[in-house]
Amino acid sequence: MQRLKTRAQFEAAMAGATVSRTAHFVLHRAPAGPPSLAGPGSDEPQALFAVREAAVPEVSLGAVVPKRWAKRAVTRNGIKRQIYNVSIAFEARLARTAHVVRLRSGFAREQFPSAWSDALKQAVRGELLQLFAKGGAR
Repeated sequence: MQRLKTRAQFEAAMAGATVSRTAHFVLHRAPAGPPSLAGPGSDEPQALFAVREAAVPEVSLGAVVPKRWAKRAVTRNGIKRQIYNVSIAFEARLARTAHVVRLRSGFAREQFPSAWSDALKQAVRGELLQLFAKGGAR
């Protein structure tokens, strides 16, 4: 599984359909289409994702965890780690295109006072498992 790196890759994936959503997360999928093999200097649009000849396209994944919903860096980094770890288990069920998991609302500070407590880890992991289970169908 590859990770999305550039802003253009994230925008292309988020422009696609919303595949599934939970109370705190949304899974976006890029529209599937033939990859462009255009290079620099070509009139065609350049490929946003790595294209390997005679290879099956890979699943690409990105995580968007805004400061607006997770104020502390340790929380944002922990959520991203959980996203990438849970996605590995569902890689075979995801469509061979780019996906973005976006945090769409914050976890209540009253319920999870610690920045990355065990209770918060379990809540995040449980929601991500639901998200990928719903959106994992090809």
